[in-house]
Amino acid sequence: MISFSSSALVNRPFDWAYQLEDLGYTGWEIVCEGMQRLTEENVDEARKIAETTDLVITLHLPYSDLNLASVNQPIWEESIRQMKSCLTLAADFAELAVVHPGHLSPLGTQVPDRAWEQNILGIRSICDHAADLGITIAVENMVNIPTLLGRAPFEIVGIMETVDRENLGFTLDVGHANTNGNLKEFLEIRERITHVHIHDNHGERDEHLPVGSGTVDWQLVFSSLNGYRGRYVTEARSLVQGQTSLNRIKRLM
Repeated sequence: MISFSSSALVNRPFDWAYQLEDLGYTGWEIVCEGMQRLTEENVDEARKIAETTDLVITLHLPYSDLNLASVNQPIWEESIRQMKSCLTLAADFAELAVVHPGHLSPLGTQVPDRAWEQNILGIRSICDHAADLGITIAVENMVNIPTLLGRAPFEIVGIMETVDRENLGFTLDVGHANTNGNLKEFLEIRERITHVHIHDNHGERDEHLPVGSGTVDWQLVFSSLNGYRGRYVTEARSLVQGQTSLNRIKRLM
């Protein structure tokens, strides 16, 4: 149950995904950014990969220049529109989609309660659209940047409980948690985890290193997730680094 994902390959066509099964992967998480953003023009290419391989397809919804916590209403509406569009296009071949919480803009920092409310309303709207398509949404914990929402377990739990939708789960991003120094605390809410992003770093920056190349306590991760039945996704900068992580994960598990 291990998938490959890469935000570094978004400016290449989809054809490289055909190599994933040969590398030992059983899934592919499409990062809906750059040339991989699903559109009417390219969705048939992604669908063909889903139909001609045994790869399980998940999505990472777009995030560049978008903000679910925006208090600029047209920007908020456009953020939701683009995310819903990707869900609609992938509805017949994707089973889960990862979403980033919003962030505090300069104006949002002055009205944080309103920004938080926008974030809740945005995720709720996406969940409702996804539910009609039979897709699970999984909100992701974020890297250690002060303006980002969802960096701590209590924030993720707060989002999930306030959004209050049955198709909302939690993507534990191990690397992001490591930059915040709260990986152990996130693992303590294991029962909420429906999806896991795997990459390493040295606890300061979001380096997206192969497993075992940084300071993440992988023994703790996999022992804490014993019995977890969701999908692990290696977020790598290349297919080579992805294979390195895959091989190390198999040894650790």
